[in-house]
Order: sequence, then C-alpha cells, then structure tokens
Amino acid sequence: MIECSCLYDIIIQRIPKLSIFNYQLSIYIKERRNILMLKINFICHGNICRSPMAEFIFKDMLKKQGRENEFSVCSMATSSEEIFMGVGNPVYPPAKKILAEHGISCEGKRATQVKKSDYENYDLFICMDSNNIRNIMRIFGSDPENKVKKLMDYTDRKTDVADPWYTGNFHVTYDDICEGLIAMQNEIKNAEC
Repeated sequence: MIECSCLYDIIIQRIPKLSIFNYQLSIYIKERRNILMLKINFICHGNICRSPMAEFIFKDMLKKQGRENEFSVCSMATSSEEIFMGVGNPVYPPAKKILAEHGISCEGKRATQVKKSDYENYDLFICMDSNNIRNIMRIFGSDPENKVKKLMDYTDRKTDVADPWYTGNFHVTYDDICEGLIAMQNEIKNAEC
C-alpha cells in the first residue's frame, strides 16, 4: 500500500483550521490516506491463459490476507487475437479448470487488449514472458517510469512463465505464477516499509 501519512501531515499543516470546509477536507484526507491502491495489470499474449490466471490467483491471495482493498488488479493482452468484433474470448477452459481446482473463480473475465493510454492508469505491468515485454513496449513506445516488469524476474529463476498454450501443462504454469506472485508481493511489502 502506498504510504501517504506524510502527505496528510503536510496538507493538514497548511490548511487553516478556521472554516468548516477545511475541517471536512482534513477528515476526508485522513480517511483516504490508507485507501490509495497499487494498480497492477498482468499481461500476456492473448489474455485467456496466463495473465487471467495471475490476476485471479493474486486477487485470491490478497483476499485471504485481507488486503484486497489495497490493490486494483486486472489483466490484458498485447494482441487482439482473442478479441472479435469488440468482444473478448473468455478464459481458456483448461486455465479456468485449474483455477477452479484451487477454489478460484474467474467467471465473467473476457480478453481485453492493452492500449498506449493504459500506461498512465497503472503502477505496474507484470508480463508473463520476454515476448510480452517486447510487445508491450511496442504499444507504449517507452517505459519512462519503469512500470513494465516480468513476473519471474522477482524470483531467483528469472525465466518466463511456462506457456500452457504450447506445453499443455497448466499445473506448471500455475506453479510458476504462484512462485512469481509470492516473490513480487514480498518485494512490494519490502518497498512499503
């Protein structure tokens, strides 16, 4: 979670205590200071296997930790291959099945494609492999705020998340994603301190 108590203190010190509006503003800021969210967008090629798996596994992790209100989490594709006439395909059935085996629902999720304008709307773009990074950089043009990362770079292995579209092994992909998410979350926790 983004720490903004310093911002709160600075604003409160500069607000004259005379008007009711300023008093209400100080209460609003105090209530909001711990609600700012880290916005994470998981990225893969088609947004029907790996990135939605990462999205829903991470949402499940956050819910179990009671931290779901600290993050905004979604997933998108670098390609439009799984989007027809403006409507994205649902999560690929074997990906949906492995999530369900772990008690995780991805109901209602449909593929969407990342756009250049999305760069300003998220804090992190977590890619599943090196090709995703290359493709998203073509979309964004550059990454001046260093928002584009590869999930497995948070781990000691620094590999790509196994692509089940080619391997057919959704269990390995699930394990890779879990390993990457745990390492990513640990790095985020360390940055919060």
